[in-house]
Amino acid sequence: MIKRHEDRTCEYHGGGVYVFNRESLILEQYPFEVRQISKGRGALICDTDQGLKILKEYRGSEGRAEFLYCLMEFLKEHGDGQVDCIVRTQEGAALAKDVDGTAYIVRDWYEGRECDTRNREDILKAISQLADIHNILRAFPYEIPEYLQIRRDTLLLENERHARELKKVRNYVSSRKKKNEFEMGFLRSFRVFYGEAEKIIELQKRELEKDVGTEVEKGVYGICHGDYNQHNVVFCRPGIAVLNFEKASYDVQVADLGNFMRKILEKHNWDIELGMEMLRVYSDVRPLGKEEEKQLYIRLAFPEKFWKIANHYFNANKAWVCGRNLEKLERFIYQNEDREKFLRLMGESVV
Repeated sequence: MIKRHEDRTCEYHGGGVYVFNRESLILEQYPFEVRQISKGRGALICDTDQGLKILKEYRGSEGRAEFLYCLMEFLKEHGDGQVDCIVRTQEGAALAKDVDGTAYIVRDWYEGRECDTRNREDILKAISQLADIHNILRAFPYEIPEYLQIRRDTLLLENERHARELKKVRNYVSSRKKKNEFEMGFLRSFRVFYGEAEKIIELQKRELEKDVGTEVEKGVYGICHGDYNQHNVVFCRPGIAVLNFEKASYDVQVADLGNFMRKILEKHNWDIELGMEMLRVYSDVRPLGKEEEKQLYIRLAFPEKFWKIANHYFNANKAWVCGRNLEKLERFIYQNEDREKFLRLMGESVV
């Protein structure tokens, strides 16, 4: 039951008790006036007297929210781009809670267009912006909480798990008497891509066995965005806005670069010229050392896309053939010759 009360929406909870609409209750805790609200993806975009804000449910700890607040303020102060700083409540908290104890967070928001993955200029600007952010974050003066620090063997353990899962899918598909087109294509290509996975895992093991000195680690590790992709890079009037740092961590910084490059290169059929230009643009702003180049190579050379396709197939309904899975597999196989050329060129100096 909905009832109007003092021009605000209320919900009837029984026993004569009315509770204000959840969003209104949360927004009342902030030092701004909301003029208009529109729905976004799992969030509310608020036009306020202090600019655009976004309200979203928050599932992390208060300590993490406080860390993100400091991180965003530092980037805002030292960077030339825009970031979605956390807005504190009138009580000075980084989070707001509703009557059920559910936590919400309000951040600055920006109107603009997402990075166009078909536009070379957009891609290179996004790369340059990432390198600039990495440089700034190296000077972040506060202690990094232990729960944000990624262990050195985390990626190795993840890749080993993915390799085991690939074998599990192979065994399952091999046991099927009647195989569909996707399954036959997967089996034909399994040996090549599983072999790639094994080579990268062995390279990772050799790297971990090295006695990595403090100075080398300082050059490789830093604060990462954690989810740097075209959706989180917005071109707006003031400049480039980089959003959604919720997955920020202390890790090998080129993990951000590798994640972005892989997704872009998959969309461009592993265009060698584009790939090398992306590396050059990043290095012009933030030069890469040999260890970082090797870490980037590891992230690009592991057949992550092949694992994702296989994993999606295995966890889906086997009673029907998903044409999208077959299309993705065929595209990945088609791209592999150019992918290998790029990786050979990149790996000449690091492997």
